[in-house]
Amino acid sequence: MSDLTVELTAPNGVKYTQPTGLFINNEWVASSKGNEITSINPTDESEIASVHAAEPEDVDKAVEAARAAFKGEWGDMASSDRGDLMFKLSALIEKNKEVLATIETWDNGKPYSVALNEDLAEVAGCIKYYGGWADKIHGQVIDTTPAKLAYTIREPVGVCGQIIPWNYPLAMAAWKLGPAIACGNTVVLKSAEQTPLSILFFANLVKEAGFPPGVINILNGHGRVAGAAMAQHPGIDKIAFTGSTATGREIMKMASVTMKNITLETGGKSPLLVFNDADLDQAVKWSHVGIMSNMGQICTATSRILVQEDIYDKFIEAFKKQVTETSKVGDPFSDDTFQGPQVTKAQYERVLGYIDTGKSEGATLAMGGEAYKNVGEGKGFFVSPTVFTHVKDSMRIFREEVFGPFVVIVSFKDEEEALSLANDTTYGLGSAVFTQDITKAHRVARKIEAGMVWINSSQDSDYRIPFGGVKQSGIGRELGEAGLEAYTNKKAVHVNLGTWL
Repeated sequence: MSDLTVELTAPNGVKYTQPTGLFINNEWVASSKGNEITSINPTDESEIASVHAAEPEDVDKAVEAARAAFKGEWGDMASSDRGDLMFKLSALIEKNKEVLATIETWDNGKPYSVALNEDLAEVAGCIKYYGGWADKIHGQVIDTTPAKLAYTIREPVGVCGQIIPWNYPLAMAAWKLGPAIACGNTVVLKSAEQTPLSILFFANLVKEAGFPPGVINILNGHGRVAGAAMAQHPGIDKIAFTGSTATGREIMKMASVTMKNITLETGGKSPLLVFNDADLDQAVKWSHVGIMSNMGQICTATSRILVQEDIYDKFIEAFKKQVTETSKVGDPFSDDTFQGPQVTKAQYERVLGYIDTGKSEGATLAMGGEAYKNVGEGKGFFVSPTVFTHVKDSMRIFREEVFGPFVVIVSFKDEEEALSLANDTTYGLGSAVFTQDITKAHRVARKIEAGMVWINSSQDSDYRIPFGGVKQSGIGRELGEAGLEAYTNKKAVHVNLGTWL
């Protein structure tokens, strides 16, 4: 164990023991080949720590441990006892939230205040919420004739492979672990190679809470190695993935070999519609939150703002003012920072590349549009909040997901054109509508092709409410009661009470 940890001191002075191994069967083990992944601090580009990278052989071991737990102690445990363990885990997350938030900020770049007060509250709350569901998952009796008793049983799927993204490492883990564990499944979870650290610290809390060995196994590894091995593994019954649409397609192909149950939450290019009867001040503030929070690295980010033409210019000026006053770019450990760095150099270069694309396509660069170097010694993956106006719907910056502090603002004439622009996309994850006409709001919400619609807000998701998309934004739903459905199978039992041959 001693060679699978490292003592670290974070930039905010927090000292802690960072696990670096693979968490299999409640034990820390080295990867089979000894290969490692190095976590980079996106604020100053320095190395934080290196962790073991799982190979297919390590995935085999994790699946074996998960299957043994599913067939053994965990499978025989009372549902209320499962819930109690989840409540204990939630309490431990709350107890260790400062350390977890510190790690999340250090290797992800998000502001510490957000990681602590928003993300960690969601992580603890989500695990607690699903802990409450653990003993409330049941089948039903179906009345047919007096000669038959028919009923259903909600059974766990089995061993679940879960692949989480880098933008909300702990929150996305909670979204997936919560319903899976509540339903009695066991899990092999792989973190994103860009942000491997926080979930490893979390793993120790799993053991401390008292979960039996093998119930939750946590691996680091490269997507094309460990992730691919999970998607194709015959011993994994289900795959849940959050990430890009392109990667989601590859996972679907690999999972199809064994006809796996899948849940995919993929990309988005979500529209936000502002009608001329909207509360302009609120529309501006929520629009800013909708795209600029978390450095724009949100799958549901409302990155296409569609504004009715008679308030278009007024909205743009107000939005630019909001960005200038609110989007302070800086060290994520500083209390007044709103926007930290992009998570990696690759993501930083991607955003800058789309800025060049917008310029070359003839859109108007209204603000930003460059790397931001006024932090520390000028290093780090910072990008100035960027706004493009007078954007045509044929442009790549209107159609493609950028995943950064990058927004396009487009005008529309009427409701019909607004809906046409909103739905002119291969994606269908989130959307938002701003109007004070409640009838219009509900009418437009019904016609937008998206899995979620916010009316007079943006991005205020809740773990009690279903989350997911349509079109190429994914398959299935997470969160809320709907999130449980992906982690159970319904078995029908027919009992003959009088039909004799």
